[in-house]
Amino acid sequence: MARERATALLVDFDGVLRRWDPAVAAKVEREYGLSTGVLGEIAMSWGLLQPVLTGRVSHAEWVSSVADALTPSVGDPSRARAAVQEWQRYRGEVVPEVLAFIREARAAGIRVGLGTNATDLLDADLAALELTDELDVVVNSSAIGVHKPAREYFQAACVALETPPDRVLFIDDEDRAVSGARVAGLSAYRWNGPADLRYLRAALAY
Repeated sequence: MARERATALLVDFDGVLRRWDPAVAAKVEREYGLSTGVLGEIAMSWGLLQPVLTGRVSHAEWVSSVADALTPSVGDPSRARAAVQEWQRYRGEVVPEVLAFIREARAAGIRVGLGTNATDLLDADLAALELTDELDVVVNSSAIGVHKPAREYFQAACVALETPPDRVLFIDDEDRAVSGARVAGLSAYRWNGPADLRYLRAALAY
C-alpha cells in the first residue's frame, strides 16, 4: 500500500541547509601549526560532542573542552583557545537551493521543521544566517535532551510539527539518522546534494 503524500518536512541543518567551507578550518590549522583536520577530529570526538548535543553542557563549555584537548598539540593553552575561537567565528553558509525549496514547500502549505543535532548556539546561528523566519519549527537536540537517530527525537519532532510520522518526510545526509527516522515511522531520504531536489519536489507533488 502506497504511503500518503507528506504534509510536513523535517530538514537537517548541517550538510543539508547549512554547508561548511573546509578551507576555513584548514587556514586556522596552518596559521597555528596544527596537523590537517585536527580541529574537526577533536571537536567531533563523541566524548566531547555528545554532552553538548544533549544540552548537558553549553556551547561555550564545549569550545573550552576542545581547546583543552588541543593544548598538547599547540603547547600553550592560550594559543589553543585562540585557535579554537578563530575557527568558531565562522558559522557556515546557507545552501541557497535548499532554502528556495523550503520556501516553495511552505508556500504550498507544507509545514517545515529544522531537525538538527545542535548546541545552544543554534538560535544565534539561525538569526545570523537570517533563517529564523524561514522555518515553522526548530527541533534542536540540545533543547530536548535527545539526539538523532533516537526514536524519541523523531517522536518529539512530529509533535512539534503537529503531524503524524507517516506524513512527515525527513531529509538528512547521514545514514544513521535516515535509518532512525524510518524506524520511527517517518519517510526519510538520504541527501546527496541539490541535484536531489528534483526528486523531492516530485515526491511532495506540490
